Amino acid sequence: MQIEIESYHTSNFPSEFKTENYSVVLWQGNGVFSVDDINYSYSGSHILFLSPYQKLKLASESDEKICMLFFHGDFYCIEYHKEEVACNGLLFNNIYLNPGIALSKENYKYILEVFSHIKKEKTEAHPFSESIIKTYIQLILALGSKQKSSSENSIASTDKLPNKNAAEFQKLLETYYKSGKDLSFYSDRLNMTSNALSKAVKKEFGKTPTQLINERIILESKKLLHLTYRSIKEIAAELGFTDEFYFSRYFKKSVGCSPKKYREKVGISIVAKMSM
Repeated sequence: MQIEIESYHTSNFPSEFKTENYSVVLWQGNGVFSVDDINYSYSGSHILFLSPYQKLKLASESDEKICMLFFHGDFYCIEYHKEEVACNGLLFNNIYLNPGIALSKENYKYILEVFSHIKKEKTEAHPFSESIIKTYIQLILALGSKQKSSSENSIASTDKLPNKNAAEFQKLLETYYKSGKDLSFYSDRLNMTSNALSKAVKKEFGKTPTQLINERIILESKKLLHLTYRSIKEIAAELGFTDEFYFSRYFKKSVGCSPKKYREKVGISIVAKMSM
């Protein structure tokens, strides 16, 4: 069964955590966590959703227990179940949002209990265990999506209007990320200096334009590797790389493994298999 529940304490949590699975991290306390080297502060009860090969670091002000759920895409496919839980692009695979969610004590306790139920079902391993565990995973993702949507709507209704230049950069990036890999490409189109654009984007998203450009290319790379049967060469060409070996080096520098290794470990989704 391609699913695990693990527990750590912040004092013995790996200095750098990464896995080929989807991960749900549940913990409480105060401190800073980083995902792919971007820092986020946290306080109270928290839940975090990570896609395969995202890098997590955690620095807590106290020694707290961390509970982690891992599931492989072959066991529970978030793309296949996207209508039920709406988590892809919200909990997972969104480069513009904080990947963590603050939880109430009640929701923290409830999800912790669901973790315990999953662990029990995995131990008992009766004929219906797999279906029950998938239902529990779906429940966690649905609760996370509900909480995330509520939090984002609350921020949108109470905060000032988003920075216009940052919003325009986001639109341009979603349109041109395959061909526009340099900051100047976007600053020229927005008739701004690169420095001014960098300040606007960093203030809005907590990341520089260069970081977002790189993350958007890597996000699409992972999507094509996981959701299609296209060759590495075809994927490189689609993403605007004239040399597949340069694409492989670019990917490995960000992800920590080659595109070929990523596909071997993460697998090709049932969604790709169904579309053949």
